[in-house]
Amino acid sequence: MIHGLDDAALRDRVAQATALYFLDWSHPVSGMARERSGGAFGYDVEETVCTGGTGFGILAQIVAAERGWRPRRDILDRVLRIVGFLETADSFDGVFPHFLNGTTGRVLPFAKGDDGGDLVETSFLMTGLLGAAAYFTEEPSLAERIEVLFGAVNWAAHLRDDGAVMWHRHPDRPWLANALPIRGWNEALPVFILGAGSPTHPIPAASYHQSWANTPTFLNGRVYGETTLPLGPDWGGPLFMSQYPFLGVDPRGLRDAYADYGQYVRAHALVNRRHCLMNPGGWAGYGPNCWGLTASDDPVGYVAHSPTDDTGTITPTAALGSFAVAPNEAMPVLRHLHDDLGDRIWGEAGFVDAFNETQDWVAGSRLAIDQAPIVIGLENHRTGLLWRLVSTRPEVQRGLRALGFSAPYLNPIS
Repeated sequence: MIHGLDDAALRDRVAQATALYFLDWSHPVSGMARERSGGAFGYDVEETVCTGGTGFGILAQIVAAERGWRPRRDILDRVLRIVGFLETADSFDGVFPHFLNGTTGRVLPFAKGDDGGDLVETSFLMTGLLGAAAYFTEEPSLAERIEVLFGAVNWAAHLRDDGAVMWHRHPDRPWLANALPIRGWNEALPVFILGAGSPTHPIPAASYHQSWANTPTFLNGRVYGETTLPLGPDWGGPLFMSQYPFLGVDPRGLRDAYADYGQYVRAHALVNRRHCLMNPGGWAGYGPNCWGLTASDDPVGYVAHSPTDDTGTITPTAALGSFAVAPNEAMPVLRHLHDDLGDRIWGEAGFVDAFNETQDWVAGSRLAIDQAPIVIGLENHRTGLLWRLVSTRPEVQRGLRALGFSAPYLNPIS
């Protein structure tokens, strides 16, 4: 391990190493991100690629190009390969499934009987693609092809008769018996922003206001210590619920009828941290330099860790993915994980997915959806690059306006 780096150098070291998950281990045929680097979860680790993780991974690789960690042309070529793969891969009314085979492009079931389109993962994929369209302006055909993919997504096909937007759908079958409507608060806000901004198959604003926001766990308003949490379930839920929506969409100054989203994302991080400092479970290791609960691997499998489901497992992406909104609280965690625990949890692609000091357990894998937010969060803290690229795209701007948002970066309608 390298010790004694100043804060800026340490942040760079962690971001650069973490990006290697995508730079060195993306699928060789498709360029897509593999779901995970290990673990027995019933699928082929080498061939299973994920759509949402690929979207996040594209944003992380843009950081690599911007920082000069890899030649810009190499990253552009990777994105072109991904776009070419998606143009012929399985999709359902333009909506991509959660998992694909990285060589053939054929759908891999997310669960038994669930082999159709996943609207939430597609929204994450499109967020990354739109960021690439904004960044690689030297290749106009890339933006044109991404716009075709975006325009093909039939967001409205996932509308139920009552106006609810459904998470998964196969066009040749009725809704699954356990089909979930996308209702908040959770990570799925990009579905409504991008869906409302679609030039071809938009979601009506009524679905946002009357379904997404009309749930008992949408508004919170409770005070935890000195922090008021505007949205979400009690204690906020796993941190990914506030991180994933704002990897590309800038929450700073973003407001609508329900919340100030810049205040919300910081509050969620602080509430999560407060629980870890209180440590009601008496777990080993918890403290100001070791906090952060979110979905990740766990000694018993995969768990959506939160203050109300705390198993003693810390997930590095939880605090580090919050860097852009809680840098002073996240920096001690980054240093502790690297300098003090690095011999156990650091490797060639950054930190492992999770660890549990009480059980003396360290994950044997890394996950795309956990690695990318570390790189993105650190870069948005440093420069706001990904926020700037995605938030200025016309699709995002249209969607935010259609849903009644205001933000400093929203351009006036010409």
